Amino acid sequence: MESSQKNMVVQLRGIVKNFGKLEAVKKIDLDVEQGSLVTLLGPSGCGKTTILRMIAGLEHPTAGDIYIKGRLVNDIPIHRRNLGMIFQNYALFPHKSIFDNVAFGLKYRNVSKTDIKEKVRKALEMVRLPDVGDRYPSQLSGGQQQRIALARAIVIEPDVLLMDEPLSALDENLREDMRREIDNLQQMLGVTTIFVTHDQREALSMSDKIVVLNDGVLQQEGPPEDVYNIPTNRFVADFLGSSNFYPGRVMAKENGLYRIRLETGHEFLSNHPFNWNQGDKIELVIRAQKFYVYAENNAPDETLGNSFKGVIKDRSYMGGEVSYFIDLEGGLSIHVISIVNIRALKIGDRVAVDVSPRHCGLLPGQHSIAAS
Repeated sequence: MESSQKNMVVQLRGIVKNFGKLEAVKKIDLDVEQGSLVTLLGPSGCGKTTILRMIAGLEHPTAGDIYIKGRLVNDIPIHRRNLGMIFQNYALFPHKSIFDNVAFGLKYRNVSKTDIKEKVRKALEMVRLPDVGDRYPSQLSGGQQQRIALARAIVIEPDVLLMDEPLSALDENLREDMRREIDNLQQMLGVTTIFVTHDQREALSMSDKIVVLNDGVLQQEGPPEDVYNIPTNRFVADFLGSSNFYPGRVMAKENGLYRIRLETGHEFLSNHPFNWNQGDKIELVIRAQKFYVYAENNAPDETLGNSFKGVIKDRSYMGGEVSYFIDLEGGLSIHVISIVNIRALKIGDRVAVDVSPRHCGLLPGQHSIAAS
């Protein structure tokens, strides 16, 4: 293995998976670094669980190679890959005590009874359930059962922890608690983790790297901030958060900023980090959360760089946030999600809207627009 790859625990090279005529995974390359938490994110049917199952040894790739700690594992059975696995339905044995559930993987690793007892004790302490060893899964809540599944996965000291939608069966408040629990435990143990979810918030809040998938194709990978703020295509921009999309053209580059003219005639400044040429067709992408909206008579004197006036045509109040649909002067409609400070603005209110050039993303466009 090349020296630059020595800290990669999991490596996928040209992985393809076909189910009959269906190509579920299409030539995926992926590196998972030692101690990192990498999230496979995408809608149902995008291939993320199939990839996880191939890493685990539950599915065999149609083509390509899988390496774990530098060892080719395509033909290595699941019980010899030293992996911890957590599933959506917990997969606990209902007829076994919590102690025996957690100890299950150790009993097949020639661990002595004394060491098993100590390792299970430590694992239960790590998930903050030290006194439930004599109980059975049916006597625990959903959140507690998920903690036991986590204890069972980490007690074997796995090379890689694989988690397939582990929080989707929990209610929202418990889900948030378990999200923090998993994140803290993963960082404390330093165990390399691959986490599958369709939930954007889980991916953004927990990951060292997000891998966005759609239709079996890797769309974008990188740190959460990069994937969220600098999407490389429309699917990624649309899947992570609420975004506004507007066709336009690059008119000029001025003082390090691109001047963009939309089909409606509105002009925006963008400091998108990639290179564009005058005349390039683009699609302007602005996330709904990146706009600032003010009552027109309370707008600040200084703007962020792109300032417009308009009227609120619709809104949805969501407690701490409010979703506004605003018609700007000149015929451009925008969606804004704003934190409620004192009071929410009302339908019909005249407003000023502002957005920074650094939040005006650019994607390649396929439309036509007259240049001037």
